[in-house]
This record gives sequence, C-alpha cells and structure tokens, in this order.
Amino acid sequence: MTPAVSIVTPVHNGAVFILETIASVQAQTWEDWELLVVDDASEDESAEIVEGLAAEDSRIRLFRLERNGGAAVARNAAIQAAQGRYIAFLDSDDWWVPQKLEKQIRFMGEAQCGFSFTGLQRVDEAGGEIALFGVPGRVSYRELLKTNYIGCSTVMYDSAAFGKVEMPLIRKRQDYGLWLRLLKRTDYACGINEALTRYRVRSGSVSSNKATTSLFTWRVYREVEGLSLLRSTYCLAHQTGRALIRNRFPGLARRLGWLHEVGAPG
Repeated sequence: MTPAVSIVTPVHNGAVFILETIASVQAQTWEDWELLVVDDASEDESAEIVEGLAAEDSRIRLFRLERNGGAAVARNAAIQAAQGRYIAFLDSDDWWVPQKLEKQIRFMGEAQCGFSFTGLQRVDEAGGEIALFGVPGRVSYRELLKTNYIGCSTVMYDSAAFGKVEMPLIRKRQDYGLWLRLLKRTDYACGINEALTRYRVRSGSVSSNKATTSLFTWRVYREVEGLSLLRSTYCLAHQTGRALIRNRFPGLARRLGWLHEVGAPG
C-alpha cells in the first residue's frame, strides 16, 4: 500500500543533526508516511546513519547522488520517487513536533486546501529557542512576492491537486521558487498558525546572510518568475522594508498585517 504522505529530506554533510530530524518523523502521531532521504554526495557519515535507520524502519528510503547537485536536485529526486499523495518537506537540520503531520493533513482535508504551511520556532544550533514565527491564514501569489512567509520544512502540498511539482534548478531559494510556482495554480496557500516546526538557524548559512538572501531572491524574480526590472525592484524593496519594520517596529508591523502572533501546538 502506498503511504499517505511522502517526506522529502535532502542531506549534505548533515551527520550532526540527521538523527534528531529522523527521530521527529518517527515520533509522528500520523504514522502512514515514507521518508525519502537523498544524500547529496556527503563527505561525512550522513548516508551510513540513514542506511542504518532504514534497515530498521522500512518507511525510510535512502537515495544517493554520485555528485553534489544542490538542494533542488536532491529534493526533485525525492519528489520523483514519492509514492504518497501529499508531499512534505523537512530539511536535515530541522525537526517537527509529534502532531505536525496529523494536524496538517486533517487541516488540508477539512479546508479543502491543496497547499499549506505552518508557523515555526526558530532555534539555535544547540536547539535553544530563539523566536516564534507566526503565519497568516492564507497567502496569494502577489502577497508572497512581497513577503515570503513560508518556511520550507513547514510545507505540504497535495499531488492529487497539482501533480508532482518540482523545484526550479537554482542553487539557492529554490523552495521559494516552488511556492510561487504552486501559487500560480491556486488562489491561496493556507497557513496553520501553530509552531509545528523547529527551524535551526546555523551560523554562516545562506539564510542567515541577508545580503546573499536578497541576491538569490532577486534571481528568483528575474530568472525564475521572469518579472520585469521595475516589478522585481518593487517586490524586493517590499521584502527588505517589511523585514526591517518587523524587526525594529513590531507594533507597526502587526497593525500593517506583516507580523503574526503564533499559537503553540495544542
């Protein structure tokens, strides 16, 4: 029998965190899943760790890439191999609370929503809590161009509604490219404003470097979405300005609808 949900996890030199990530999947109250781990030519023991876990749990499947292709290539390989109706994403250094899959699948069925995401808790490399990140109840394509509310490890989409939609083949921000791609085919993505995901902020990562992130966001606008120079500039100005206001003037951001209080998992 095919699983209800296929979980996509790329890993490259992720031996330090991969055990915790997989343990959070195995602890899910929704047990009808498969975990597709794609080792992107790691130079550490990542593949061997996953291989050992897969030998004990048949729901875990390991794929190895001979050469490093980047997160988009690895995730797309997993999407292609996925057998489940729902496609979920979980990065190799993040983890989920035990009710994440169950709540999200039930929510999508009740709301008749084909694309959903959740709030998250940012944590440091040791797992210490940094900040909660809330999400709006729904986001359109036009709104997401101006603010990316969607964390990769929070997302699930329904392949019965969309088919298997893959990420654009760019080295960074390919997840943002996929969210925009999906939103061209539906009116909204639906947000669950609970911190069901733990997102690990790592020093030196691309996501922690705002200048680098802005550069790759610009490439998504211009190279993936094909936006004009004027519209790309407008959207990037919104991304940057909204982030600045959220960080420095949270009260104003709340009034403008750019900052959302997150609920704890219940």
